[in-house]
Parts: sequence; structure tokens; C-alpha cells
Amino acid sequence: LIKQVADRVRRFIPAASLARIGGDQFGVLLTDLETVGDPARVAKRILDAIAEPFSLPQQEAFLTASIGIAMYPDDGLDVDDILRNADAAMCYAKDQGRNDFQFYTRAMNATAFRRLELENDLRRAIERDELRVYYQPIVDVDTRQLIGAEALVRWQHPRLGLTPPSEFISLAEETGVIVELGKWVLETACSQNRRWQEAGFPPLALAVNLSSRQLEREVLLQTVRRALNSSGMRAQYLILELTESMLMNAADETLKTLHSLRAMGVQLSIDDFGTGYSSLSYLKNFPLDQLKIDRTFLKDATRNENDAAITRTIIAMAHSLKLRVVAEGVELDAQMTFLRENGCDAAQGNLISEPIPADAFTKLLKESAPE
Repeated sequence: LIKQVADRVRRFIPAASLARIGGDQFGVLLTDLETVGDPARVAKRILDAIAEPFSLPQQEAFLTASIGIAMYPDDGLDVDDILRNADAAMCYAKDQGRNDFQFYTRAMNATAFRRLELENDLRRAIERDELRVYYQPIVDVDTRQLIGAEALVRWQHPRLGLTPPSEFISLAEETGVIVELGKWVLETACSQNRRWQEAGFPPLALAVNLSSRQLEREVLLQTVRRALNSSGMRAQYLILELTESMLMNAADETLKTLHSLRAMGVQLSIDDFGTGYSSLSYLKNFPLDQLKIDRTFLKDATRNENDAAITRTIIAMAHSLKLRVVAEGVELDAQMTFLRENGCDAAQGNLISEPIPADAFTKLLKESAPE
């Protein structure tokens, strides 16, 4: 694949001006530029070329690229400065959504420095006991009874304060820290759920998100088994959530892993349904128990008939596949009424409760316990 990428880039670059810097990164040297728009035109051609499918043994691969551009002498007077600033621009292109190119600006250097600093802090966050697990309640739509919770990680950064996952999860994915972080969340949440059960509360189904990095690791089964054994929580109360893209890109080994998890008694859920391929036809190939409707559909389901129709259809088709349906992002009573009228099984959102720490969730359990 790397060789094919190089061949495509060479269509627009003299061979002597192209180098593989390492991994999946290439460096391009453009000289004799007539206008500042020349690098942009070359970058656009490269992006278009890489967007075409690549032929590999027994499959096709679809790629995107992120390109950073630094200009001499404005952006640096030596090779090291130029390369460093081009790299900063490339990282910015990634942050902007990938499949894009960006010219370097001085502000990017400051952003890149902050990102590096955050990455270093994140690598030490677990050993420094800075991570927290918050729990968002999940209720039965008909009875409003508390039946489960989703475990969500937060970072109590020493300088930035309580930091939501949107600020660091993508960084954890890129750096691989997500594997260790995900293991910690799983073990912590399972232990907490077991403590709630030992305190006499009704058993709760606990949902924990899996990252694609975790799913690719052979040790995932061992990690899940260890978390269950060390906590004493029964497998039937653990729900592992996957995204649509993770399922669509699943290799045979991944499918075997999912079946092995299911054989252990663990439940599997597809998260944020509707944001990816949004096709129920492929779901029959995976050992799933639950489907979560993305909040974007529910947001306007009570005001927009198209969104309402889509949500109703998802619920009906999921039930035909014997999947339990959970709606995310419930914020209004009207939305809850809509879900109940259309047979949705469970719901979570700020109408019920925002994600809260374990001690606050314990208080909620006490308040919702039957007299």
C-alpha cells in the first residue's frame, strides 16, 4: 500500500523531490515556484489521486491524506524548521477533519506545542490518578425505571480542570494511549458496578465504549475476562459498545473476537447508529444485542417528519432483528413521549440525568429504589 501511494504521488513530483520520512509520512520538496498557489494545486492533485481506491490482495483500500505546507524563507531558514513547521501544518489538517491541506502559520506552532504537552500529560494521567469515570443513567422508556448506565471517562487535569472526552479521546486514539485508558475504564466501571450490586441495588447493565485500537488487539478477550474476574461482576451485565465504522472495517479475526465475547456472556451494542453507513442490512452478520440511535435523529423527531420517520423505521427494523433499541440525547419530555409511542426500549440523556460521578449515581440509585 505504501508503495502504491508513493507511485501516485510521483505522478506530480520529480522522483528526486519525494522521500518517505517514516511510517506513512512522505516529504515533498517543491522548487521554482511561480506563485504561492502552486503548492496548493499540487496538494489538491495528490489528495485526489490518493482518494481513488487502492487494489490489494483480495480487497480494496480507501485512504485519505493530510498535507501540511511550509514555505522558505517565511516559515523557516533551515531544513529542520521547514520540516517541523510542515509537520505542524499537517497535524492541523488532521484536526480539521483530514483529507485536506493547510499552510503553516505561527499560531500552529503554539497549537502543536500545546498538543505535545497534552499528550505527555495524558500518558501519565493513569499513574497520577487523574482519570475519573462518570456514569450516565439509562432508563426503561415505559416505566422510567433505572436499568443501566454508560461509563464515560473524564480527565481531572491538574491545570485545565475537569476535561471532557472530546478534548482528549482523539489524541488518545492517535497515540495508542487509548488501549491502556480503555482497560482502566473497563476495570474501574466493572468494580463499581459490582459494589452497587453488593450494596443491594438491583443489577444494572453497564455500557462501556470500545475503541478500534482495543478491538484490533489480541489481548481484548483477556482484558475483558480479567476485568470481570477481578471485579466479580457477571458478564451478562456488561455491554461493550462499538461504532458502525468499526464493524464495517472488521476483519475475520475481529469477527471471531466478537463471537468469543458473546460466548462469554458479554452483550454487544452498536453506538451512534445513523452517523455512519446507516444500513441495517449488514447488522445480521454480527453478534449484536443492542442498537443506539444517534442523538441527531431524535433532536428534531418531534418537529421534523423526516427525522421522525427515520427514527420509527430504525426502531422497527432493529426489533425485527431482535435488537434492543436505546435512544441517546433525550432532553425533552416530548422526545420521551415520542420514543414510548414508537416502542423504543430505553433512553439516556440530560432529561434523565447528565453523566455524574459514582457517589452521585449511588445517591440516584437510593432515590429510585422501590419503597
